[in-house]
Amino acid sequence: MLSVRRCSRSGCTELAVATLTYVYADSTAVVGPLATQAEPHTYDLCTAHAHRLTAPRGWEVVRFEGEFAPPQHSSDDLTALAEAVREAGRADRPIEVAAVDVTAGPGVSTGRRGHLRVLPTPPED
Repeated sequence: MLSVRRCSRSGCTELAVATLTYVYADSTAVVGPLATQAEPHTYDLCTAHAHRLTAPRGWEVVRFEGEFAPPQHSSDDLTALAEAVREAGRADRPIEVAAVDVTAGPGVSTGRRGHLRVLPTPPED
């Protein structure tokens, strides 16, 4: 499923349209179309930051020729999301019995119900 990814630059809230990868052995920064999945050691960039990127002295920047297009959601993405929501809300889904936490106080229970977790109230000092 395609998720919405934001630009990795601090303070930027624009949608990511490009991926920056460094090739340290060649002293090269590569800016290409947005990768299908977020990968470690890569950075997602918005259009403005993808076009304005500069590299340190002695490094080369290899940039995608053309315009960066925002990722398009397909009907498969929407179907997968709808099925995940349906699965989480199924009535016949097994529910774990909440465990009683004796340190939390009388009548307070903690545990899991479906995909949600109930946490006890922290003790006051």
